[in-house]
Amino acid sequence: MSHGSVNVVKDLGRRLFGGYAELLRIPHTARFSIGSVIACMPFPMVGMTITISVQHFYGNYSLAGALTAVQAIALAVASPVLGKLVDKFGQRRVSIPTIIVWMVAATAMISCINAHVPEWVLFCIVPFLAAIPPWGAMSRARWTRLLKGDSERTNRALSLSGVFDECMWVIGNPLASTLAVISGLLAFSFTGMCVVIGALMVLTELSTEPPSQSDLAREAGMTRKEYREHEAAKAAALKTEAIAETVRREKRAQGASEDEIRAAIEVALAEQATATKESIWGPGLIAVCVTWFSLGAFQSATGISIIAFATEQDMKQYTGFVFACFSFSSLVGALLYGAKNWTIPLWKRFYFCLAVVNIGIGTFMFAQHLWVIMLIYLVIGVCQAPTWINGNQLMLHLVPPTRFTEGVAWMGAMNSIGSSAGSAIAGQFIDRYGSHGGFTVVTVLALASLVIAFIGFKQIKSSTEQPTLTEVAV
Repeated sequence: MSHGSVNVVKDLGRRLFGGYAELLRIPHTARFSIGSVIACMPFPMVGMTITISVQHFYGNYSLAGALTAVQAIALAVASPVLGKLVDKFGQRRVSIPTIIVWMVAATAMISCINAHVPEWVLFCIVPFLAAIPPWGAMSRARWTRLLKGDSERTNRALSLSGVFDECMWVIGNPLASTLAVISGLLAFSFTGMCVVIGALMVLTELSTEPPSQSDLAREAGMTRKEYREHEAAKAAALKTEAIAETVRREKRAQGASEDEIRAAIEVALAEQATATKESIWGPGLIAVCVTWFSLGAFQSATGISIIAFATEQDMKQYTGFVFACFSFSSLVGALLYGAKNWTIPLWKRFYFCLAVVNIGIGTFMFAQHLWVIMLIYLVIGVCQAPTWINGNQLMLHLVPPTRFTEGVAWMGAMNSIGSSAGSAIAGQFIDRYGSHGGFTVVTVLALASLVIAFIGFKQIKSSTEQPTLTEVAV
């Protein structure tokens, strides 16, 4: 390669990834960003390890699907609770006891599977595997605090978090399938080691930890309830100002008089006051969470269906690599997506990426070989991480920053509930009709997910036209 070509490649690299490097050069950011990803290894490892181990020892996809469904439901219940506790009391105070519970549960679970205990015992243990601190949301909360008021770098930081998440799935999926085929104990031991290392990296980094609501209220000389009410009023004032400015701009463009403008502003503010609630729950957040529920449903059904399909073709050992291809493609998508400063409206990007993923996965029922599925995954995966990045960016428009962890946790919780439903339904169809039955479920759920997302179109579009709430402390 000529010297000129090398310079062109270097210049392109700086243009694409220079923004990421700039973020990671901020003191301490690399440590908590990478640590949170390492600590998140239970997400790609646990579900696949349980599925492969249970199918090996019990020979039952329905049982494997039911167990992963119970764990997903427990995760859906625990995640918002843990997110809310983190916002109230701080990341370290909540994470340490949570990690201890997970370690004990993981040890008990794999021991019982290897001992082939009665099925009801597994159902008693598996909910405790949901004791996972919301590492991703906590990392993103640190970024939004560090970059407060800088929307361009905040969006890039959220993209970078998506890149790291995809690295976790790229590594975790093939490792889980490979280690679980060898030994479930080995897979869980590796996962536990990652949890400890990642937790130490994140929780010992104190300078970037966002202050909890308790800390902020103490500094302000208020109770936590009084402080939240105070900051909710600030958030409402910000929205009121934005609504008034939007109406004023629209009416002036229409040539309205000042009296007509004032009347229109009063009407808009009255409608806003009627709709305002103290809760973070509004139409936009509900629309996003329902969309994430349906997204989780068809993606979990896809996972168990691919494992069944690979088993039928005597290629079970390659399932992790198929999932890794999807994650690798998603990683590339996250890198490129975050490197560009987008002028296309957020809601358009959200729906485009969602449609590519849903329709693409819906074609799996027509695949005749595992490698065909892998190729489809490679093509559509470039839109997977951007879909999640767009969802996280929507949260910046929907909830105040120190309730950001809670908002993202709710989004993840709904995704987990959907995952539990998808895997349980697919497991039943696979036991009756084989992998083709599972892929039929996947196609139906994928199309339903897209329909549900478009039902919430008005709410999602309007939420992106509101200002981000990064100017508010709570």
